[in-house]
Amino acid sequence: MESNLYYDLITSNMKSVASKISSTIIYAHMTNQKISPEKIKKNIDFDFALFNVDHEKLAGDINNIETKLDFRKDIQKVNNSYVVIDDSALGHLGVNYVVIKETILHKKISKLRNKILISFFLIFSFISLIGFYLAKMFIKPITNERIKLNNFIKDTTHELNTPITAILMCTSKGSSLNEKNLQRINLSAKRISEIYKDLIFLFLQDKKRDLPQELRIDKILNEQIEYFKALASKKRITITITIEPTSYIIDKESFIRLSNNLISNAIKYNKINGTVDIILKNNQLIVKDSGIGIDKKYLKDIFKRFYRANDVQGGFGIGLNIVYTICKQFNIKVDVDSKQNIGTIFTLNLNYTKNPH
Repeated sequence: MESNLYYDLITSNMKSVASKISSTIIYAHMTNQKISPEKIKKNIDFDFALFNVDHEKLAGDINNIETKLDFRKDIQKVNNSYVVIDDSALGHLGVNYVVIKETILHKKISKLRNKILISFFLIFSFISLIGFYLAKMFIKPITNERIKLNNFIKDTTHELNTPITAILMCTSKGSSLNEKNLQRINLSAKRISEIYKDLIFLFLQDKKRDLPQELRIDKILNEQIEYFKALASKKRITITITIEPTSYIIDKESFIRLSNNLISNAIKYNKINGTVDIILKNNQLIVKDSGIGIDKKYLKDIFKRFYRANDVQGGFGIGLNIVYTICKQFNIKVDVDSKQNIGTIFTLNLNYTKNPH
């Protein structure tokens, strides 16, 4: 219980501080400025350190924990202190990892914990009057949904922060609107638009949409791939296309959400210099990547809303849920074959139907 209370109190603030430091480093690099570790230290209430890609410390006041850190985990406990590792600096100014270590005295936490325990006891006494049965039947599911919602909000904020930061940097004072910056602004704006459209599609399903009709989905798919080519080029990913003329009864926006989420995941969870194969023929849509893959034990859960098989990459757990929802609505059978560190294949069998509703 102590760990959970302490975790809730401190980690959200530490993440925010680490993200701000990463943004400061990126901004300094983009504007040819230097960063001052002393100035950073004055503005935060935590110990911090900056590390390069080889996990070597570049600056900061955290000492003698390098060998104990697991740079693959964003939150961990080292020597009875919580440590947050943020990798969003992406190598700017040679910094690949921002490490934040909490320094709040256990005495203060113990005092606060006692107050929380007293409050919890009073609340628990009141809830006990309602009865164990109601608590078991109603409170636990609500708590689980609250946790899912909190995680979703945090992940959504993180997903929006990256493109917004890029736009702000490219349009800040002193930044020139050259072709490279314009491309960054364009990609970031499109990323925000995709997030918005996914959220609208998922949470406003009652919103009036176009009626399903027979569409040339090969033409729609080709149009969407053009957007992803620019995104793939940033990771030096090669997209191979095999598309035959194909018609299917579906509304346009649903097919765009369906294909875009599959292609976006294939790029997001891919490796540098990886490949993505997009095949549309014989009434099948296949999206194959050479990415990190999915552990077999997680495959049964990947279509659940807010579920994420790993925390290594971005995302907030709604993309594949949208894919599943659309497939179910329009009688499309979806199969997944994945091997870790080899890649993933999504196969959609387009079972032609006159009335998907």
